[in-house]
Amino acid sequence: MVPLKLTAPEPGWTVDADVVVVGSGIAGLTVALRHVELDSSAKVLVVTKDVLSSGSTQWAQGGIAAVLDPADSAEEHLQDTLVAGVGLCDEPAVRALVTEGPAALHRLIARGARFDRDAAGGLQLTREGGHHRNRIVHAGGDATGAEVQRALIEAVRACPQVRVIEHALVLDLLKDGAGRAAGVTLHVMGEGARDGVGAVHARAVVLATGGMGQIYASTTNPVVSTGDGVALALRAGAVVRDLEFVQFHPTVLWLGEDSTGQQPLISEAVRGEGAYLINEAGERFTDELQPRDVVAKAIMREPGQVYLDGRHFGADLWKSRFPTIYQACLEHGLDPAAEPVPVMPAAHYASGGVRTDLLGRTSIEGLYACGEVACTGVHGANRLASNSLLEGLVFAERIASDIFLAQHTPGTVAPSRPESGLVDPRARARIQAHMSRGASVLRSAGSLKQVAKALTDAQWTPVAVLPGVESWETTNLLTVASALVAAARVRQETRGSHWREDFPERDDDEWLGHIDLRLTEEGLAMTYAPHTMPRRIADELRSAGLDPAGVQQVVDRALAEDLQAAGDVTSLATIPEDQVSVGDVVARADGVVAGLAVAEVVFLALGAGRTERRAKDGERVARGDALMTVEGPARALLTAERTALNLLTHLSGIATQTALWVEALRGTRAAVRDSRKTLPGLRSLEKYAVRAGGGTNHRMSLSDAALIKDNHVVAAGGVAQAFRAVRGAYPDLPIEVEVDHIDQIEPVLAEGAAEILLDNFTVAELREAVELVAGRARLEASGGLTLETAAAVAQTGVDYLAVGALTHSAPALDIALDLRGA
Repeated sequence: MVPLKLTAPEPGWTVDADVVVVGSGIAGLTVALRHVELDSSAKVLVVTKDVLSSGSTQWAQGGIAAVLDPADSAEEHLQDTLVAGVGLCDEPAVRALVTEGPAALHRLIARGARFDRDAAGGLQLTREGGHHRNRIVHAGGDATGAEVQRALIEAVRACPQVRVIEHALVLDLLKDGAGRAAGVTLHVMGEGARDGVGAVHARAVVLATGGMGQIYASTTNPVVSTGDGVALALRAGAVVRDLEFVQFHPTVLWLGEDSTGQQPLISEAVRGEGAYLINEAGERFTDELQPRDVVAKAIMREPGQVYLDGRHFGADLWKSRFPTIYQACLEHGLDPAAEPVPVMPAAHYASGGVRTDLLGRTSIEGLYACGEVACTGVHGANRLASNSLLEGLVFAERIASDIFLAQHTPGTVAPSRPESGLVDPRARARIQAHMSRGASVLRSAGSLKQVAKALTDAQWTPVAVLPGVESWETTNLLTVASALVAAARVRQETRGSHWREDFPERDDDEWLGHIDLRLTEEGLAMTYAPHTMPRRIADELRSAGLDPAGVQQVVDRALAEDLQAAGDVTSLATIPEDQVSVGDVVARADGVVAGLAVAEVVFLALGAGRTERRAKDGERVARGDALMTVEGPARALLTAERTALNLLTHLSGIATQTALWVEALRGTRAAVRDSRKTLPGLRSLEKYAVRAGGGTNHRMSLSDAALIKDNHVVAAGGVAQAFRAVRGAYPDLPIEVEVDHIDQIEPVLAEGAAEILLDNFTVAELREAVELVAGRARLEASGGLTLETAAAVAQTGVDYLAVGALTHSAPALDIALDLRGA
């Protein structure tokens, strides 16, 4: 069993911070710097495993992709990224990347980063594989990462609000009594010390720990990249996503069969400049500028050694454009200006990681992730070259802003779970060897089964394993490797950087989705989440005036609230993993149904194999009516039940309440409509439910129309002054005015109000107002309305009855899920 907590001494010391950032690459240091820019009083602590400059950013030879050329566009950058991601990129995340990226890059330059310039002094732009425009900026030719790291370190050193702890390995997440992130435990590595465990208490924890390439025997990643952040997140109960998509860089200097560990990278930019791949016969065999997974597969298909030929560059170009690579080749007895150099793919970049939303928030409140440790949705099944440093910049800034706005104070740190364990550090080399043999570029059911067994065997040891850096790192490697192999075994297709020899084709019918993993007391729990909701549901939502992406975000957030820590422990404990069941969503009371499509999205998101509607939104249903039938794994159905019913009963309650008001107004010209008294995040759905019940909507937001109320009148010095101020600022916007006395109506009409809101008027006053206005403006009655008085109010001739209670206090309609076996 993969341990749920690392065995470690109790913390011997404690420090406090507002934010603790784990990792010191471009993502982590940008979070720290940006947060103190937003909050000058904030205390930020950066924890790094080695020295500040030791992470993956330092080694990045490629550049940063951003739309800087007027001939280029964010839309083109987006499309190139989507193509590389092979259907699994989250388009809103990619759009954030490509639109916010240029400004983020300029802020990096303002912090001191110096990029290569052309003869005119502008940023020099180059092209790399998968890009159809020159949009890559470099520094020092092939030393972009080193320059970025230098600039950020200097900025951090000059910032007194940011403290740094170097040589510190993060261990586990601390939580408060509500399950919210409250800090981390860590071990500061002294000379031979084993007792350096301490704790950082903070209101926000940001994982920026980089990659996990060291789970393989051969990688471009530095020795510190042992998957610590993903392993910590798994032990904390967070959701990780898309771990099977590990990008193997196609051109790593091949140093022989016995070479392991970090290998010299030959940047994509070398191929972008015109170097090409040849086989042993000296023949070119692929287009070198295709996405990395395509090139890596082409190399693996060649029966013999493959070489990168850049002899035509000449020594001068090698020295000026690629000095780091040129020197590395020379150090290994190879002169790329005189001979082709041998290359092979090696583990390079993890497209998956800790699942986050567009603000970097994970499924655990207060825990954030950015950079390579995160799965933001930008990369999909395969990262587009030079998007990674840009992703670190953009999402780090988003995280800093969200933490600043949240200003949440965690509760007291709760006792951690007692279960703990460690893996024998002697298993490290075996884990890496097995992963490289059976779970790297080439994978199959047979090879992955062998790796899974080897990883299970590696958990056993005949001796007691003492806590220490070696055992903690090996445990992290095993944790991440086990999760990756589990996901790779399930995904029976070839897509992006996941290549199954036994399933060589991409399969959008079955596998256009994400594999989410959590670590529970029962082991790894897996959920398949469709990448996009079925087209029929998306089309249905659009036709109803709803944004499918917005609905999906509501569902994702609702599920994240429910699936914390160990998940649905009752279902895990009582239901066999392979049990399949059928369930009926049944009305327990008469009413009007709304939100069936939303509930269906929830069931499908957690793995329901079949859903069938038995009713339509807006229909009246009777107690006992089946509204929808769902079929799938019993665990999935019961885990989805509460979230699906929370939304369905709430929306159906609104529709039912609205229908009662519609019935009360029957025979009059008046319509019932809602207000902005809605629950945060649910406004569009709640207003849809009002429409399903037969009502109409008022303003969606504060910018749809101007509504002058009593406080605006006081601030402006009179209703006429307020009206003229709004008309002057927004000449084309409809203006509504709220009045609470009949004497205010004529001045408002004189100004040209399109709609007058009559607040807390009696029935007699409403009748008088209707006669006074005589059709010159629409009239709305609001305040103090009840179903008992609704008909009398409507008969006065007003156009609308505004009822805030439709959305903010309508009772839920009783609906349940009845499971009826397989």
